[in-house]
Amino acid sequence: MSTTAERRQQIEAKRAKLAELRKARADRQKSDSDRKSSETSAGSFTPRINDVDDLLSSILRESRGPGGSLGNGNFDSGELTPSSSMPGTPSMGTSLLPSSLSGRVSRNSDFASSIVTTLAPSTNSATDNVIDREMVPRFLPDLIDVEQELFELPTKKERVIYNKEVQTMEIEVETPNNDTEMLQRGVSEIDLEALQAARDRELEEESVQLDKEIEEEIREIPPEELASILAAPELLEFVDSTTKMFYRAINDYDPTRDYRVGTETGSDESEGRVKRVCEFFDERYTKNRSITDVDWSPQYPELSVASYNKNAAALNEPDGIVAVWNLHLLERPEFVFHSQSDVLSVTFSPFHSNLVFGGTYSGQILLWDNRSKHLPVLKTPLSASGHTHPVYSIQMVGTQNAHNLITSSTDGTVCSWLVDMLAQPQETQELIHAGHNKTGEVAITAMDFPDNETTAFWVGTEEGNVYQANRYDRAGAKAGLNQYDVYKAHAGPVMGLHFHPTSGSVDFSDLFLTSSVDWTVKLWRAKSLAKPSTTPHAISSLYSFDESDDPVYDVKWHPTHPAVFGAVDGSGKFDLWNLNMDTEVPVVQTSVGSGRALNKLQWDKKDGRRAALGGSDGKLYIYDIGDMAMPRESEWTDLQKIVSGLVGGAQTNGVVDGDVRSIAGR
Repeated sequence: MSTTAERRQQIEAKRAKLAELRKARADRQKSDSDRKSSETSAGSFTPRINDVDDLLSSILRESRGPGGSLGNGNFDSGELTPSSSMPGTPSMGTSLLPSSLSGRVSRNSDFASSIVTTLAPSTNSATDNVIDREMVPRFLPDLIDVEQELFELPTKKERVIYNKEVQTMEIEVETPNNDTEMLQRGVSEIDLEALQAARDRELEEESVQLDKEIEEEIREIPPEELASILAAPELLEFVDSTTKMFYRAINDYDPTRDYRVGTETGSDESEGRVKRVCEFFDERYTKNRSITDVDWSPQYPELSVASYNKNAAALNEPDGIVAVWNLHLLERPEFVFHSQSDVLSVTFSPFHSNLVFGGTYSGQILLWDNRSKHLPVLKTPLSASGHTHPVYSIQMVGTQNAHNLITSSTDGTVCSWLVDMLAQPQETQELIHAGHNKTGEVAITAMDFPDNETTAFWVGTEEGNVYQANRYDRAGAKAGLNQYDVYKAHAGPVMGLHFHPTSGSVDFSDLFLTSSVDWTVKLWRAKSLAKPSTTPHAISSLYSFDESDDPVYDVKWHPTHPAVFGAVDGSGKFDLWNLNMDTEVPVVQTSVGSGRALNKLQWDKKDGRRAALGGSDGKLYIYDIGDMAMPRESEWTDLQKIVSGLVGGAQTNGVVDGDVRSIAGR
């Protein structure tokens, strides 16, 4: 069955053909009328034979006597019969009269009504128009002169000038011998017109029928059927993919940009050298939710991911949401993943660009694949073999060919998982400290591995202390929690813990930062793993940054600049520190969004120019720090001097017993 578009094309073709036929018919009618008018205007040159015959018959009929005869001649049915006294005389009908004589007789009706003429055949048969006549007067002898005039008329040559018009008209005039041909031609023309009219009617009927069929196919869709069509997964997937491409094209390049106009500075979007790039928020997915964690894609610098807790105002929606945002798609998330529980931690897989891992409030570990739908493709069971408490920290360690997912929970356990098998953990460690009074469990709220380290890690706890632990037994240390080295960190739960990245000429990988709800950020130097303590030993921080007046929920070293780190707090401030410039106050302090708390901070993994800030208002803010992300060559040596001075001041606080190490290494 033809589609609607094909039927419309058929109708248009039929209608065009109808228009052509109607135009051709109109042209034929116009040409016929022009021909008839031309014949009428040229009647003095070529009168039609039928008209002349009718005129002669009427004249001769009027010339009959009461008995219907005149003299010795009889007029019967339009023929002039000569006298019987003249045998051999041919019958003279009106059809044998020359045209010149017939015209003369028609103009001299008085003469034709008063005489009878007897004609004798000419002795010269080669002459067509001259006939020897013997004029015998019957009634009026004084009209002999007129008879002489009639005798001489055929000898008078009529001058005819031929031109194109005359030739055409002569062709159209038919002789009496062609009456049958004219009749046949007229009948054929009538048949042709009837055939054309029949075809026109047939095309019109077909066009009407096609219109009716299209109206039946293009019908009004009922609301129920329309709703089912719009809810089809194929249509939704098509609309989703096409609109994503449309928005990416719009956001990637502004075709209305005028490069003749200079860039405005000092706008509300920027403070100092920090500028807000954009903010991500979706009314449908992220309204009434808070961001619990953020991360950047290692493979695609424009992609970031954020995890969200439940929306208390919408009980029918999923409790947890994970949204992948694209800097070229500001209007909505690139991907949205669902969870049955609040998602508290999230990370991209550094070795698989399609995978996203999340830790939930229920203790489950979820794996989403952006090639699949919203639901996770793998998840851990809710059993004692895994986590049974909220998972606040999740991290991938290892290499492309040998890597594990490490998760920690407030139940005091650290689990190691294979990414393709989440049915049960590959390794499980329960961190227990003997110094705890009621329970030996250590409630882990933050965790991090130093760079190039896959066995030793540090955890921050709810009581404010930081502990070092090992995944496996190693020289001088057993697997599990180090019972002797305790980092007396904060007066409240540790919310953020991050080790310095290894980059540049000097290795600062033993330095780490912690943030806490006690409004402080502290700088630490990790104790050497080669010299573990054999007795309980408290380790103090190198320096404490007390500038904030609200809980500091997260802190992160910059990935490329050795002396720069950022922190976010409960008042919605984004503090940017540069230890080589000032250790007392941040170099830039920016109020973000509506002033609500900022929960998480993460630098992009490409060059560190952008920072993703997750707010409790459900918005993900992207900020650009500009040239502050580009270190000078002297930054590493300058920071080494700063840290040496901090270590010298901290020795009096009992950092390490006689263990003064070079900052350049262990």
